[in-house]
Amino acid sequence: MSAHDPAPPPAPASAPVQVRTPAEPATATATGTAHTDPLARERAHLGASRAALRSMREDVQSLDIRDVTANWVNAAVLESQIEDRIKALADLSHTPLFFGRLDYLHAVGADEAEGAEGERFYIGRRHVHDADGDPMVIDWRAPVSQPFYQASRKNPLDVGLRRRFGYTAGELTAYEDEHLSDPTEAAHSSKLLQAEIERPRVGPMRDIVATIQPEQDEIVRSGLGGSVCVQGGPGTGKTAVGLHRVAYLLYAHRERLARTGTLVIGPNASFLHYIEQVLPALGELEVKQATVDELVASGPGQVRVLGTDSAATAVVKGDARMARVLRRAVRSHVTLPTEPVMVVRGSRRWRVPAYELEELVRELLDRDIRYGAAHDALPQRIAHAVLVQMERSGEAPDDRVQDAVARNPAVKAAVKAAWPAVDPAKLVLRLLSDADFLAEHAEGLLTDDEQKALLWAKPPRSVRTAKWSSADAVLIDETNDLVSRTHSLGHVVLDEAQDLSPMQYRAVGRRCSTGSATVLGDLAQGTTPWATASWAEALGHLGKPDAVVEELTAGFRVPREVIAYASRLLPAISPGLTEVASVRESPGSLEVRAVDAATLDAAVVGACGESLRHEGSIGLIAADARIPALAAALSAAGHAYLAPGEETTADSRLTLVPASLAKGLEYDYVVLDEPSAVVAGEPDERTGLRRLYVALTRAVSGLTVIHGAPLPDQLDTASAGWAG
Repeated sequence: MSAHDPAPPPAPASAPVQVRTPAEPATATATGTAHTDPLARERAHLGASRAALRSMREDVQSLDIRDVTANWVNAAVLESQIEDRIKALADLSHTPLFFGRLDYLHAVGADEAEGAEGERFYIGRRHVHDADGDPMVIDWRAPVSQPFYQASRKNPLDVGLRRRFGYTAGELTAYEDEHLSDPTEAAHSSKLLQAEIERPRVGPMRDIVATIQPEQDEIVRSGLGGSVCVQGGPGTGKTAVGLHRVAYLLYAHRERLARTGTLVIGPNASFLHYIEQVLPALGELEVKQATVDELVASGPGQVRVLGTDSAATAVVKGDARMARVLRRAVRSHVTLPTEPVMVVRGSRRWRVPAYELEELVRELLDRDIRYGAAHDALPQRIAHAVLVQMERSGEAPDDRVQDAVARNPAVKAAVKAAWPAVDPAKLVLRLLSDADFLAEHAEGLLTDDEQKALLWAKPPRSVRTAKWSSADAVLIDETNDLVSRTHSLGHVVLDEAQDLSPMQYRAVGRRCSTGSATVLGDLAQGTTPWATASWAEALGHLGKPDAVVEELTAGFRVPREVIAYASRLLPAISPGLTEVASVRESPGSLEVRAVDAATLDAAVVGACGESLRHEGSIGLIAADARIPALAAALSAAGHAYLAPGEETTADSRLTLVPASLAKGLEYDYVVLDEPSAVVAGEPDERTGLRRLYVALTRAVSGLTVIHGAPLPDQLDTASAGWAG
């Protein structure tokens, strides 16, 4: 690499130098003016590309559909599609239209021996073409763009030049070149790439399309047919990888996923709000987002969640054995017939004996189809038995006669007695209220103590008056699926998956039973009493035992000093898990301060004030019980603050974050209040230390730890040399 700086517009102090290629020919701009300066030429191409994108948008806006739709329904659908297309073609002023360039040595797809002249492609977030249909910007997801992420000096993939662009406030201000096929050029790490990773973050999560690494790209571009599980420690970009994988799959399999649907599942509303702009920035507007609680609440016959469970009760309700308890309870409603059915039609009577009815019921039981499907099939089976007798007597009944017989009162009464309808919520209510009913169906599955943990101390009178918990809603969702099959989507992304119970995994798995899944998580960050012990176990509950497990171990977000400090907890919270190796060395990014307990609040507020002198977002993370006191201290000091889920802006950059909601969030600078209180706020020490591990790894640029009480032993041994 060679460096040169032709005095671009002012850029941040950390902006990298620009690098130019030797002897690039002059090119003409759209106005006919020739540019010999590479930076000026690239700016000209950016301007021309923006103009082309604007023309593409105007072309869609000018479409007249009055004469091409047969009715108002078609017109409404087409208008909606046009509106989405217009939104997807929006030019976001502060979002670079392209971030890279590839110069191939030969024409793409041509044999190198043919000597075909190479091609040049600009790589961006969406495709842009000129008036003749020729590409000006290539979508990052296109096959021709893949070498931008995968090419290396060892394997240049026929790329002669890879150029990265640097931007300031949407303006192209720098570029950086790698001549991958030039053996004389020394390899260097990209300063532009590092600057983009470290760029201060205000507002929601950004896409990482310009900084995707080779190992991340392989996961992003893996096929739709198989499921993938990504184990990634803090700062490895697993969430971004999952979201970009959705964007890639929608690009590569748009028609199929348009029919079957996609869904992103996150741990809480704050997290979903934080990531909600990533896919729209990539032009994908139709992907739905939900929490597991929202997912099961949208099922048929669901209930309002107003109650909570103790940790011990929630663990039992979330155990996979509950699926077998529920299955037994549902099937217990089936009773083998002991009386015949007499069907009267006109002057004739048709008798189906009890033994034949029993055979029909047993056959349906043996087929093991959904309870509701069998309930609907039984009257048709009985009617068919009647029609066989009619045919033997010389009659010629058709399908209409069979349907009429199936609706006969005698047949309906027999079905009600043998295979009655089941209301999922009422069944779960009975299991949690009736000790004898629970004992009957939990025998050999749950211990007496576990059964006692499930039973309500004061059973509610009805489904409507019950104070259902989140775990109860999942049980009802499971029962719903036993009665009637849950609709499956084409692809589901499940983030922070390590915190799900086996029953929650099953609920998610039902939503992608005929599709695929991308599972994202970190076993070390499991902070629920039922947290995942291994991905093999979790994928089994999800119904995807054959999913490929990938591990991301290179950290790009959290500074090396911070992740090394937090990783001292790993032997206690997740033995054997690979420590994240951060590629970012940032001296001074970690400070641990011991203060007098009486001055703790003031010290924390002071640290927030110091952090606010830096650019970017600030997160004050504390044990949930400490939030009210810190909120009062911040207000008294005149510091306005946000709650998780509220969007940071240039004028409001400080967020007060309960430790229970910190997972998945990132801030440029983090002040962590009283680590021992974070640990003490959880039901057990291991869960508390995992919660602390999460809190310690939310910082992208700097972490300040303030403590008045002694640090946890597992962390205290690591603090030597960092205490301030």
